[in-house]
Amino acid sequence: MRRLFCACLSLWLPAAAAQESYSFDVSQFEKKPFELNGYAELKAEQFTFDRHAALYQLGFFDQPQRDGFDRGTGSLQLEGTYRQGLATAHVIAYGSYAHDDTGNDRDTRLYEASVSVQPSSHATYDLGKKTLSWGKGYAWNPVGFVQRAKDPNDPELAREGFVIAGGDFVRSFDGTLKTVALTPLLVPTTAGLNADFGTSEHLNPAAKIYFFYANTDIDLMMLGAGAKSARYGVDFSRNLGTNLEVHGEWARAASVTRPVVDAAGNVVPIEASATSYLLGLRYLSESQLTTLFEYYYNDAGYSEDEMRSFAAVVHGAYDQYQASGNAAPLTKLRTALQPAMARPNPGQRYLYLRLSQQEPFDILYLTPALTIIANVDDRSYSVAPELLYTGITNLELRFRVFWLRGTPLSDFGEKQNDRRLDLRARYYF
Repeated sequence: MRRLFCACLSLWLPAAAAQESYSFDVSQFEKKPFELNGYAELKAEQFTFDRHAALYQLGFFDQPQRDGFDRGTGSLQLEGTYRQGLATAHVIAYGSYAHDDTGNDRDTRLYEASVSVQPSSHATYDLGKKTLSWGKGYAWNPVGFVQRAKDPNDPELAREGFVIAGGDFVRSFDGTLKTVALTPLLVPTTAGLNADFGTSEHLNPAAKIYFFYANTDIDLMMLGAGAKSARYGVDFSRNLGTNLEVHGEWARAASVTRPVVDAAGNVVPIEASATSYLLGLRYLSESQLTTLFEYYYNDAGYSEDEMRSFAAVVHGAYDQYQASGNAAPLTKLRTALQPAMARPNPGQRYLYLRLSQQEPFDILYLTPALTIIANVDDRSYSVAPELLYTGITNLELRFRVFWLRGTPLSDFGEKQNDRRLDLRARYYF
């Protein structure tokens, strides 16, 4: 672990020499036909496991028992843009290599590969794999019908898109209503296309209508029935002052299926409609302290009783496995429930608070931050302090510690690990 941390800390790239005179060159502001940028990253992580937690027992019952492990990861993300006439091609590719105590792992993904054609300033047509961003929330997006879910521990990480066909049509006006934009989409699914969205063969029509009305951003969204049930929603964002912004989302799904476990250990699928919403605010103080707060309710998540039942059944099956060697109940639970329960926030009600202070005590290029995510129902939580340093040109150093706390049978109390450290060195080019 020490070698991994030293390797990240020793990553150094010289800053560009400062210009002695200033000159204005129009060509510097013109869009180039081809652009290539991205980042290279080294990351070292240390996990401390909670061997009494349900998710640890479910994931590691048939493996050598350990108290934790170290992982080192090197990754590269490339983003390329090519413009020719009315058309623009955009590609984002990601690759990583990780090594930990259990072995090596390679991952390569094409996040985006799309072509856009803009015949006028009012219309754009898109075709290909594209990452869409629906919703105003920072940590969660209930109205994100056509995108993969964020990781609330890293909401700004790039995510893989879906193959879509669609466009944007924009009109501007004088008056209280300033702008209207329509974004119709098709997200087709087959056995080999957009498999994460749904495997059945459907076109999955979707649409978003955007309004800038009375200095407020408003979106109306819908997803037609197909690989998923029909859903619709609305979001908004408004600046109440120079330094204060409020935002919110509301979504309704006609039908959502989730597996639950009863006291006997039987896994039963429950299907019902679901309403979810989010309310949040962002405030920047005169001292450059940014406060971001969000409340999230997910009707499709698990209630406190359902999560407690899941943990209790896993503990019972694990005790049975240790006493008799019978792994069948644990294997059944892992197959049916682990994907749902191992999500970052599988419950129903959460609070998110992030405090970020830019250059405290006049320490240049340093930004400390604190992130808290709490399950409102069972009062379990995670706390993550961090330090970000950007004093080297194009280089970003970040150190974070995650502590997870909760009573037995609670959300964060039954997570696989109760502490995680990570150090990241990322060079942008």
